Amino acid sequence: MPKPQAEGTHVADDKIYDLFIIGGGINGTGIARDASGRGLSVALAEAGDLGGATSSASTKLFHGGLRYLEFFEFGLVKSALKEREVLLKAMPHISWPMRFVLPYAPDMRFDSDTPTSRLLAKVMPWIEKGRRPAWLIRLGLFMYDNLGGREILPGTKTLDLTAAPEGKGLKSRFKMAYEYSDAWVEDARLVMLNARDAEARGATILTRTAVTQASREGDAWQIKTESGTYRAKALVNAGGPWVADILTGVMRQNSKHAIRLVRGSHIVTKRLYDHDKAYFFQGSDGRIIFAIPYEQDFTLIGTTDADHTDADVKPQISDTERDYLCAFASEYFEKPITADDVVWTYSGVRPLYDDGASSATAATRDYVLALDENGPPVLSVFGGKITTYRKLAEQALAKMGLGEAWTAGVPLPGGDFKVADVPKLRAKLVADYPFLDDKWAARLIRAYGTEAWDVLGDAKAAADLGRDFGATLTEAELRWMMAREYAVVGDDALWRRTKLGLRLTANERAAVDTWMKEAAT
Repeated sequence: MPKPQAEGTHVADDKIYDLFIIGGGINGTGIARDASGRGLSVALAEAGDLGGATSSASTKLFHGGLRYLEFFEFGLVKSALKEREVLLKAMPHISWPMRFVLPYAPDMRFDSDTPTSRLLAKVMPWIEKGRRPAWLIRLGLFMYDNLGGREILPGTKTLDLTAAPEGKGLKSRFKMAYEYSDAWVEDARLVMLNARDAEARGATILTRTAVTQASREGDAWQIKTESGTYRAKALVNAGGPWVADILTGVMRQNSKHAIRLVRGSHIVTKRLYDHDKAYFFQGSDGRIIFAIPYEQDFTLIGTTDADHTDADVKPQISDTERDYLCAFASEYFEKPITADDVVWTYSGVRPLYDDGASSATAATRDYVLALDENGPPVLSVFGGKITTYRKLAEQALAKMGLGEAWTAGVPLPGGDFKVADVPKLRAKLVADYPFLDDKWAARLIRAYGTEAWDVLGDAKAAADLGRDFGATLTEAELRWMMAREYAVVGDDALWRRTKLGLRLTANERAAVDTWMKEAAT
């Protein structure tokens, strides 16, 4: 079973691993899971909490990237679209279909310098600069519906916003919209579940264990960490924003590849509308943002694109970014959104492959796998996006010539059911544990899937779950997170394994952190 690793406590053994992975984000844990399932001996070291940086600060979508079509990233979009349903089938507890509403008004103007806008200006000069005609958007959505194929997700349709509930709360200038499909994912839980599955298949998962040096010694890598030294036949550098620093600092190597750090910031407000669909908003500056139903009672709005100069500087939303998102959304919502409406923010640094793009928005979201075989091999991962993490893992291991692919359609822990079965599971959980209400049961199923029964155990009443910390968070659930999900401190439990930090007071959050630290001793 997964156990939290404290700094300096793990003693490295004498074995030579087939693969050692630096980085416990989505790419590192995805590769660890895939490699372990191929029968390889694997160790993974993460300096902090699993998914503690970029991989827990995404917009939380499995999506093809509709706007990437404007940049002619057809291969990336096709690959991501094909992956959506593969992933949905493997993790129906933490990922589910979501419909997106794209409002359109004929007078909308955009300051957009994209390959598509430049092509339009050249071949269709009669189209007024700054316009995205309705037919162009519909063409893009037609491609989006058909590039990757669909089984679960329905296609695009047109909405009359003057009559549809999705128009309520929007400005009256928006009379029609297009509605299309993508999917939601609990990003931090995705990372953790990949690590758990890797460990169940034999991997060694070291959290809160920084790698300080890695060097080639004969036919193997010698990897020094804060808790001991390891040896491995091959190395994967999945350091995310730190991938270049690991190459030059930890491994003391040069690389022709470079990373571009882009900060993406999000704001969370109280729930802004009453339906369960998301909005895709186009901005006059050529950018887009989403407004997404979040944690039942909130709305998530994001994201920004801003260059970030140093991976070691913790990303935080600026007042400018916050005000930008408020103003952007207020162009669509009838009731203006202000800084006073914001109840929480989060920011992450996306490690994009540096393709020389003129702006952070235009930088490619595709990835590059750089393999160095000058001695024991090392593969470095540059860029990537959460939707293509599984394919990235397959391609990384194929590039290294390690085993056969197997992960497509194989469920993650707790995900051994179908998307359509979620209501039945929730009803069964309430029947088996009558002290649960529907909202509590829904949260547990969405977090743990079929393992919700293991979390609750043989409890006959809420009191049997131990101390109640508020917002349905109990001692039993915290013990599960610590024993099975690598959680060590309060932030792990409240902001990554769950988002219950949104519902607890500062004193209640402090109580959780104190209890976890005492329980770990």
